Amino acid sequence: MHIITFTCPKCSTVVAANELERNRVMKCPGLNCQTVLRFKDLSETDKQHFLNHRDQYQI
Repeated sequence: MHIITFTCPKCSTVVAANELERNRVMKCPGLNCQTVLRFKDLSETDKQHFLNHRDQYQI
C-alpha cells in the first residue's frame, strides 16, 4: 500500500488522501486553521494512484 497524504499549506497539518476523496472539499482539521482543502489539490499522480486503488484505502 502506498500512503498518500496532503499537507495544509498554512498550518502543515497532514490529511490522508482518503479523507480528501470522501469529502472532496473540507476545512483543514488543524487548530485555528480555516484553510479549505480539496481532493483536486493532490498531485495528479497521487490522485490517479488513489482512484485506481481505492479499495485499499478504506477507513
